[in-house]
This record gives sequence, C-alpha cells and structure tokens, in this order.
Amino acid sequence: MGKLEGKVAVITGGATGIGRAAAKRFIEEGALVFIFGRRQEALDAAVAYLGPNARAVKGSVSDEADLDRLYAAVKAERGTLDIVFANAGVGSQLRLGEITAKHIDETFDINVKGTIFTVQKALPLMGKGGSIILTGSSAGTTGAPAFTAYSASKAAVRNLARTWAEDLKDTGIRVNVLSPGATATELAKQALGEEGLKAYGSMTALQRMGDPAEVAAAAAFLASSDSSFMTGSEVAVDGGLAQI
Repeated sequence: MGKLEGKVAVITGGATGIGRAAAKRFIEEGALVFIFGRRQEALDAAVAYLGPNARAVKGSVSDEADLDRLYAAVKAERGTLDIVFANAGVGSQLRLGEITAKHIDETFDINVKGTIFTVQKALPLMGKGGSIILTGSSAGTTGAPAFTAYSASKAAVRNLARTWAEDLKDTGIRVNVLSPGATATELAKQALGEEGLKAYGSMTALQRMGDPAEVAAAAAFLASSDSSFMTGSEVAVDGGLAQI
C-alpha cells in the first residue's frame, strides 16, 4: 500500500516539470490526482502519461472562476480533498532599471495571488490530516540576478506558509513550503537556456541540476503522514544552493 493510498490531491502547474513529476509520484503512492494548468495540449499529454488516476482541469490560478471550476470538479467526483500542491509559478528575467508594472503584475498574479486563492478556495473541501504544499524557490532566500519580481514573490510564498500555519492551527491541516533550486524544468530551460542551466548547476554543492523527480519525492514526503509533525516549515531541495 502506498503512503497516499486513497488520498485526493490537486496539483497546480501539474502538466509539466515539477508538477507532473509530483503527480506521477503521488499516483504511484496511491492518490487520485487532479492536475490544473493553462495549456490543454500539455494537460492532455500529461493525463496520457500519468494514466487512469489522473484528471485534468484547464485554467489559470490567477482566475478565481477557473479555480472554482477546479474545486467543483473535485467535489463532484470525490467530495473531499486531502492534498493541495500549489505549484503553479512563472518567472522571467528583467534587470533593475528595466522592470515594468506589467512584469510585476504578471509575476505576482500567478505566484502570490494565485497561491493564496488556490489554497483559500480548497479549504472547504479539506479537513484534519490535510496537507498543503507551496512551491517556493532558493531565489526566495538568496535572491537571483535579474529576477527581482520572481525572487520577491517566492519570498512572499515562504511567509504565507508561516502565517497560514498559525491560521490553520485548530484545523489539523498542515502547510509547508517546498523550495527547489537548480532544477531542470521546462520553466528553467526557457528562462536560462542550455548554457545557463550548466552554469546554474555548477553553483550547487552537488555540481549538477536537480531532476524534477527528486523534488517530487520531497513533495510526496510533505503530502504524507511521514511529515505529520511539520507545519510552517521549508524543505529545501536545491543541491545546497541556498544553504552554504
């Protein structure tokens, strides 16, 4: 029996990268997983890859109506929700002096506002033993050149978990942050390019990029009862990037 046997999970940004790797791991551990993302083609491909215990809902975490549809689908099929992995995020480079209001709005709409409403709208379906996982980033601790908006948004996510651990302390629902570092995701490849990925990986103590499956393993730990005495915590899966 898997560690998530019979559990129901939602993963935003679940069609690619860390989200898809986490969906795979959660399903292997026995969960039914609803993945949520903006691109239907990517969602269809992910469901074909993940198999019969995956469901897909198209939408953006920046749109409250889309999130309502997501949770209506969960409620209609299963009635309750055990795990929320608020993983959807965006990031692009603009150096100080080039930053625009549009760039800030786009980043914070997804990474901060989207995270807040992903969690808030899930709460009516959750109960004691529930686990909420927020995707942070090593950049939320260390900063990153030309990633002002992204780094600031991920620092905000770190604080959300600490605040919500207090807000949820009487519910039996836990909330923790999972902070990847140099991970070879689609987003990282688009933002950094192949040479950038090599340079980024060389900055870690392990001298390489992480694989999304390695981050997914930590997500499964936070989703399961193995982490039952953890809330308000941050788990860094970054090859030591933000640690030394």
